[in-house]
Amino acid sequence: MTSTPRHQPILDKPFVLDLFAGPGGLDVAAHVLGVPSLGIEWDRSACLTRYAAGLDTLHADVSTVRREAFESLPPEINVLAGGPPCQTYSVAGSGVGRKALDEVKGYIERLMAGNSDEKIDEKLKELSDPRTALVLEPLRYAIQATRSPNRGNRPYDVIVLEQVPAVEALWRHYALVLENIGLPDGTKYKVEVGVLDTETYGVPQTRSRAVLIARREGLGEPFLPEPTHRAYEAKDWNRRNGQDAFLAHQPALDDEIAPEPVTRRGKAEGPRPWVSMRMALPGREKPFLVRSNYGSSGHPGRRGVRTDQQPAATVTGRISRFVVFEHLDENIVYEGPRFSMNEAGMLQSFPPEYPWSGTAQAQQVGNAVPPLFGAHLLSAALGLPAPAPEALRKPWVPATEEQRAKLRSHGCGSADDCTARCPRPEDQTPPRSTPRKKKASAE
Repeated sequence: MTSTPRHQPILDKPFVLDLFAGPGGLDVAAHVLGVPSLGIEWDRSACLTRYAAGLDTLHADVSTVRREAFESLPPEINVLAGGPPCQTYSVAGSGVGRKALDEVKGYIERLMAGNSDEKIDEKLKELSDPRTALVLEPLRYAIQATRSPNRGNRPYDVIVLEQVPAVEALWRHYALVLENIGLPDGTKYKVEVGVLDTETYGVPQTRSRAVLIARREGLGEPFLPEPTHRAYEAKDWNRRNGQDAFLAHQPALDDEIAPEPVTRRGKAEGPRPWVSMRMALPGREKPFLVRSNYGSSGHPGRRGVRTDQQPAATVTGRISRFVVFEHLDENIVYEGPRFSMNEAGMLQSFPPEYPWSGTAQAQQVGNAVPPLFGAHLLSAALGLPAPAPEALRKPWVPATEEQRAKLRSHGCGSADDCTARCPRPEDQTPPRSTPRKKKASAE
């Protein structure tokens, strides 16, 4: 079989279904690439953000759509994408999912063997946290596509998934069964899996993600996107500059944000330097320091204080807790305004003026796929040219009230409110952890 050139489109009309779509990271990525998308998202506020941004949306539970409304999805969808909730797998979470990795691998094999959904659903109830099972939904959607009369039982051509690094083992198990066993109808895929750092793709933050890119057999070998920027190494930075560089105005800092590394002959060479917070937030006129209270993607060396000449620590739902210090004079700093939601979104590589809406906006920002990173994943998966960073630096044009009403009518069933078909937040609340036993008080 002749291999497909890397930057040759493999699909005439790609159409993305984005599971667990959040406020729109992957959908914005698809928009930048000129690819239509439909997102499924259960959180009401995230859906309000999506409607305001003009993104096609179903306000629904991913599992419920698969069980009860799969046939209503557009049959032309040929790309399955998504990032299942990571709380139970992430370093910052309880770790329930990490402990259940082997158990979930067993469910993957049962699904590929064609076990009935009813039996599997019954067994999944035994998991201590129901969100752990959501990592199986992309595979269940891939199988359901081959059983869909509305699609002519046609499988998805491309699958793109991302999650926290702890899920790499599951993605590799996905790859094993997709390549060697295939879906129950016999469809097989070629798969690439890896852990990528978002700052190496121009995102102004350090964030590591486990990714999977799969192409149906016959569509060419999949590949992971080539890094466009240098990796950020905290130890190397601290050795050469140190946190005192902020006060000392060391000239070396300017070298770190040069637009291109240049050789003596004046020719560009190698990846670009990583993008700093200063470059991402041009509206901040004064130099600043940022103090976070947690690590980044499990790398202790990325914890603590960073200058505006460095990329941000991993942006999560705690971004509103980041303390920002600005200059008063050469030797004194004071606490300045914390990041606005617009700035937090820009650190995630969302376009300026993205219309964050509803409540828990910081959580929306933190849960999102960085659009620039998502665009690199989708472009590699579809054989498209890598995205230009400038495409995400233009202010986002929000939807008109008429457009929002139309999108909400489709997504919720009403132009101005949720309906009975929308998921209730209380139904999505994970079970409480087992309470600790109180120590007996001394008498």
